[in-house]
Amino acid sequence: MIQEKDLLMRFQDGSQISYANLSFETGKTYALLGASGCGKSTLLNLIAGVLTPYAGNILIDGWDICAASQKARDAFRIQNIGYIFQDFKLLEDMRVSDNIDILKLEKIDVSEADALLERLGILALKSRKVRNLSGGEKQRVCIARALVKRPAILLADEPTGNLNYAIGRGVVEALLEAARGKTLLCVTHDERLCPLFDETLDMNGLASFATEEGEQNA
Repeated sequence: MIQEKDLLMRFQDGSQISYANLSFETGKTYALLGASGCGKSTLLNLIAGVLTPYAGNILIDGWDICAASQKARDAFRIQNIGYIFQDFKLLEDMRVSDNIDILKLEKIDVSEADALLERLGILALKSRKVRNLSGGEKQRVCIARALVKRPAILLADEPTGNLNYAIGRGVVEALLEAARGKTLLCVTHDERLCPLFDETLDMNGLASFATEEGEQNA
C-alpha cells in the first residue's frame, strides 16, 4: 500500500505542485493521465525517493520514505522498485546485456533477463550497444531492466511513448502481467490503454500547480 498525505513539492523557480491525498493498493494497477506539467512524473519521483517533497508524507507499507535518509531511500528503491524512466537512463556505450547485468552489483538476480528480452522482442539485440538502438528499442531495454528485479512496486513514466500502439499495447500487457499482486503506477497519454488498468486517475483534478504569481489547476 502506498499512501501520500498533504504532499507539496516546491521548485527552484518558485513554482509548486500540491497533490490530493491518494492511496494505491497492493495488487492494483493504475494509469495516470493528465496534461504535460501537471505533476505525474514528479509524483513518481517522489514515491521512488528520487525527489524530496517540501511537505507531506509518502507511506509505503507504513514506512515514510520522505523521512528516511537519501542512502536509505536509494537502497529501498534498488531492492523494491522497478522504475521505467521516460529518458531511459541507460549506459549508451554499453551493450544491452551489460545494462541489465550491472544490477548484479546490487546483488539482484537477473537470471530472467533473456526471457524478458525475448518477450519484449529484443533478445536478438542483447549484444548491441545501446547507442545503436532506436528510441523504441531503448524503451524496451529500460522496461526489461525494471522487470528483471521482480520488484514489489513498478513505476512507469510513459513506457509506450516511443512505440506504436500495437507494440505499446503488448508492452503494457507485459507490465500488467509482471505486476500481478504488486502495485503498478503508469503515466500515459494514450487513453486507449486505460481500460487495461484497474483504475485510471486524471491528475488534472488531483494536482494543483502554482507559480509565484498565483495558483492554477494543472
